[in-house]
Amino acid sequence: MTVITSTSTVVPSKPTPSGLLWLSESDQMAPWTHAPLVYIYRHNNNNTIPFVMETMRNSLSEALVHYYPLAGRLHWIEGGRLELDCNAMGAQLLEAYSEAKLDELGDFAPTDTVQDLIPKVDYTTPIENWPLFLVQLTRFRCGGLCLGVAISDSVVDGQAANSFINSWAKLARGENLGDDQIPFHDRTVLRSRKPLMPPRFDHVEYTTKPPLLIGSMDSQAEQQKETSVTLLKVTSDQVESLRKIANQNMVMRLTRPYSKYEAIAGHMWRCACKARASNNRQSTRVRIGVEVRNRLKPALPRGYFGNAMFGTVTSNCLSGDLLSNPLSYASGKLREAIERMTDEYIRSALDFMASQKHIGWLRNNFHIRGYTNAPFLGNPNISIGSWINLPFYDADFGWGKPVYVGPGLLNIDGKSFIMPSPVADGSLIIALRLQTQYMDSFKKFFYADMDCKEPHAMSAKL
Repeated sequence: MTVITSTSTVVPSKPTPSGLLWLSESDQMAPWTHAPLVYIYRHNNNNTIPFVMETMRNSLSEALVHYYPLAGRLHWIEGGRLELDCNAMGAQLLEAYSEAKLDELGDFAPTDTVQDLIPKVDYTTPIENWPLFLVQLTRFRCGGLCLGVAISDSVVDGQAANSFINSWAKLARGENLGDDQIPFHDRTVLRSRKPLMPPRFDHVEYTTKPPLLIGSMDSQAEQQKETSVTLLKVTSDQVESLRKIANQNMVMRLTRPYSKYEAIAGHMWRCACKARASNNRQSTRVRIGVEVRNRLKPALPRGYFGNAMFGTVTSNCLSGDLLSNPLSYASGKLREAIERMTDEYIRSALDFMASQKHIGWLRNNFHIRGYTNAPFLGNPNISIGSWINLPFYDADFGWGKPVYVGPGLLNIDGKSFIMPSPVADGSLIIALRLQTQYMDSFKKFFYADMDCKEPHAMSAKL
């Protein structure tokens, strides 16, 4: 059991810019909930980590001077949109203690036990009351430590959040931030042109609903089914094996080989179809988040602190086609969705969002279990996020690097993230939530097919 021993509000250590900060359409599109992360630390000699709460509090106060939007508060405005008031009301810092040992948490998959390590936000209260950054520091009986984070998805994406955490860690070590670590806060670089142009593309990622199971009128029954979470470990040799398989038996001409993400995500998509024993004629698609800082022309300024993550989807594919074709077929569909995100397409998407009188219907992927007021991204579909290139393990607060960093919650069926491992040898970790009845089969296919010259084609149920 985890017991909260203290709660405090941490404000910037110096005066910071005040007033309203304009939020881009990509900020508006993000869920208004908080993204949960856990950072796990062990002492090398299995002793208590030399942890000083005052150091953490003071360094967080200093970090909020540079990252002052996180000390502000959100407000609802017309059209279901939000504005950010930089009022320096501060972040929330909690200290907790657990009688458990870190080993009792297993591999730190986002189970209910791990969720206790994340600060709780009362979403029934007015949004003006919600801190945008909350952190819970939990000491364990074994001497280990967990830093549990809840950070507003309306204010930052994964890269921005990671930049903040690593900068805070550097300040906690007594070091200063370099010029290349100072955040850029002007989000108007993503403002649509005036007068507003009509979209130049058909933005199916917003205008079309995910496929439903054959014979179903809605996804309500699927949303009610029991789900489970798991962490899948993938060695560097297995990663390279999948990449090699994906780049064999090409079904389309490539200008460059398929990436780690495209190979692994394609494999996961096929395994989901196999595990679910989908009808050959079952339509399915993958939702992908694409980080666009360097896809725009010109690229966003260095240190851009905001949401630069845009959702895209593959074309609808038949399960039978995914399973009867080589892995390169699935990887190719993912490549098509990712390469769609050009500067012109992104600008068109921003114009599409800006043209909506009410933007609420476009939001999805909320970080709340059982939340049904958003599109269901699960069976027969899957959502595969990539955290492969995020430097999570640079978060050294003075007691060494974390031994694990991952999501504190996966809220719906089919949601997953491909993440770096702490070993830094090219191996990866996949966090996945799937309907319980399919999880064992998914794991079996995931590993059994990985080392084959070509993952077995498998006919789906007729």
